[in-house]
Amino acid sequence: MSTPTRTLRPEDLDVHRRALTGYCYRMLGSGAEAEDAVQETMVKAWHAADGFEGRSSVRTWLFRIANNVCIDMGRSPQRRARPMDLGPARTPDPVHLSDVLPENTWITPIADERVIDVHGDPAQVVAMRDTIRLAFVSTLQHLPARQRAALVLCDVLRWPATEVAELLDTSTASVNSSLQRARATMADSAAAPASAEALTDEQQRLLTRYVEAFERYDMDALSRLLHDDVIQTMPPYAMWLHGRDDVLAWWVGPGAECAGSKLLNGWANGCPAFAQYRVDPEGGHAPWALQVLELRGDRVAEFHAFLDTEAFERFGFPAHL
Repeated sequence: MSTPTRTLRPEDLDVHRRALTGYCYRMLGSGAEAEDAVQETMVKAWHAADGFEGRSSVRTWLFRIANNVCIDMGRSPQRRARPMDLGPARTPDPVHLSDVLPENTWITPIADERVIDVHGDPAQVVAMRDTIRLAFVSTLQHLPARQRAALVLCDVLRWPATEVAELLDTSTASVNSSLQRARATMADSAAAPASAEALTDEQQRLLTRYVEAFERYDMDALSRLLHDDVIQTMPPYAMWLHGRDDVLAWWVGPGAECAGSKLLNGWANGCPAFAQYRVDPEGGHAPWALQVLELRGDRVAEFHAFLDTEAFERFGFPAHL
């Protein structure tokens, strides 16, 4: 006698979309690829829905499909990374703008709301934001796919090892072994999530001052908001800068065209983020970069400007101001 199938409705699949997006993002390191992987997962699942027998949960079944999609998409030998993972810091010289690497080189950002229930329990929101930070996602890419899956599912999404073993079609002992090796790699990299903390009132004020200073392009005010050892990256450029003096030298030199910019606030990769619009010669302001700011104490520790205007739509930012 055949096993009766379970009738699935679209909402049975869609309820898992945010968690699937977070999983695919951590597996792939690309906001755009994560969205594509989830869409492909949903299409594959819907086409196979008539054959779903309910022997596993809908969640496990969907994540198994998503995991296979991610493995297929991630077969490139190029591991996505941050500029500082690929070489030493450069000087603030425009000659370095010639070193442009393709999109699939880089960890690219994702909006927090695409992968986290930002209106959920505040402590849980803060903890989950730590697991999408750029450094953490970058280090994940150095793990073999099975270890990466085990770590994300067990340590981030808090699945029991028995369910992860079912998803990966392996034993619980094998999952625990993969998990142990993955944890060791993450610990050695110093990229494990830190003790999660919400933004302090002082940091909120810092962000307000940052927006005001950047829109005025006031270097004196901006200087007071940056750590001495601040880092700046600008994918797709391979160059990165280290130190407040070099960052400010870049902003008043090759970056001087950012004067007059407007910023719209948001969240990306667990951090305060801003859509930067530069002055459009034809009127108004045009998209230029997605800024992701890492804070340490009461100053900016890292400034990542992703020069990908196509990402503005994914983040829900307007196409023009």
